[in-house]
Amino acid sequence: MQTHIHENELKTKKKGRSTIPVRQRILVAAGDLFHRQGVRGVGVEAIAEAAQTNKMTLYRYFESKDDLIAEWVRGIVAHKEEEWKDLNAKHRGDPEGQLQDWSRRTAAKLAAMEERGSALVNAFAELPDPNHPARRAIQEYRLREHKRVVRLCKAAGFQDPAFSANLFSMMLEGAHSCGQCVGMRQIGEHLVQVVDRMVENNRQRRAG
Repeated sequence: MQTHIHENELKTKKKGRSTIPVRQRILVAAGDLFHRQGVRGVGVEAIAEAAQTNKMTLYRYFESKDDLIAEWVRGIVAHKEEEWKDLNAKHRGDPEGQLQDWSRRTAAKLAAMEERGSALVNAFAELPDPNHPARRAIQEYRLREHKRVVRLCKAAGFQDPAFSANLFSMMLEGAHSCGQCVGMRQIGEHLVQVVDRMVENNRQRRAG
C-alpha cells in the first residue's frame, strides 16, 4: 500500500540523503509527475530522477511502468477507503449526517481539483484498455462508492435511494467533464446543496 508522503517532503530531502524508503520515493515522485503531466506523458527515467534513483532500481520494485501506475492508483484508492472508514466512525447510526459530511468532503476535493483535475479521472481517461490493472482498480472503486451512497440513501429513508445516488454520481461526473464551463468548485457547492435539501425534505416527510 502506498504511504502518502507529499512531494514537497520528498523535495526537501534532495539536499542530503533521503530517509524515505526507495519504493515510497518512487511512488511519490511518480504520483506528482503523473498528476502534472499525465500517466502517458512521463517516462521511467524522469520518475527515477525525481525519486533520486535510477531505472535499474525502479525496475527492482516495479516490473513495468504499468505496474507502477497500478500501484500508484491502488494507493489513492486505499486512502479513499480510509476516508470512508472515518465517515462511518464519525457518523455511526446517522446515514443522513454521513451523506452530508461526504458531500462536503467531496466538494472540498473538487475545489482543490479545479486547477489540475482529478488524478484518478485523468488516469482513467488515459488508460483505454479495460484490462489495465489501474483502470480496473479505479472502476471497482467507483462501483463500491456508488453502492455505499445507495446504501446510505436507503438507510436514510429516501423514497428512491437509487435515483438519489445516481443523481449524485451524475453531478460528480459532470464536475469532471464540465469543469471548464461550470467550474468544479461550483458543482461541489451544488452537490452539498442538493444533499442538504434531500436530507431536509426527507426529515420533513418523516415528521409529517
